[in-house]
Amino acid sequence: MRNIKLIIEYDGTNYFGWQKQPNQATIQETLEDSIKKVTKEDVNIIGSGRTDRGVHARGQVANFFTDSRIPSEKFKDAINANLPKDIAISHSEEVDSAFHSRYSAKGKEYRYLIYNRRVPSPLLRNLAYHVPQKLDFNIMRKSATDIVGTHDFRSFMASGSSVEDTTRTVYSVQLDKNYELIEFRINGNGFLYNMVRIVVGTLVDIGMGKICSSSIPEIILSRERKNAGHTAPPHGLYLERVLY
Repeated sequence: MRNIKLIIEYDGTNYFGWQKQPNQATIQETLEDSIKKVTKEDVNIIGSGRTDRGVHARGQVANFFTDSRIPSEKFKDAINANLPKDIAISHSEEVDSAFHSRYSAKGKEYRYLIYNRRVPSPLLRNLAYHVPQKLDFNIMRKSATDIVGTHDFRSFMASGSSVEDTTRTVYSVQLDKNYELIEFRINGNGFLYNMVRIVVGTLVDIGMGKICSSSIPEIILSRERKNAGHTAPPHGLYLERVLY
């Protein structure tokens, strides 16, 4: 069988996340239904990881196996013709049978958008986290650098995760501001459940003066979720790319 790799972009607003769930619209099931219309096969599409309800993606990666003889680069257009407007395949190619979108991944990059203005934006209501309180951007940017490195990030993991090894390496973080829009980027070898959203929530709390700007190293060492900030909402989060 052929192994087809896809790069997928989607607006997660109308979906209950990536993973299939009974009686709920999900990205995975929508893609599988669309692929079946093209290949006439029941396929199991493997994602690089789950995204939660409301989370978006510009570079989600998935793969599936098929007996179809459609040229690999043509899968993109054929599947897109059967997808709703809020999901699109940006690239398709045939890869080695050993490729696994999740287990072959070396890391990921996420982006998070914060809209910092007193009045909410109707245009960004599903695409960015609205924070009406004034944020100290310079303090946030300085504090963000304390995330970089190899640490036990248990303090930044939501409850309910069964992961035992909570050590991860963050390669880089970047915080930029364009008028009222703040963009946070983080690149690492892997992320714990809700880790990026908790990091962002902690930086927002620092920007509002609720948490001391120098406290991130102490929060990491404490390994206690209660010492970190709030969990930022899902709709500001984007999976930008998966590293292989």
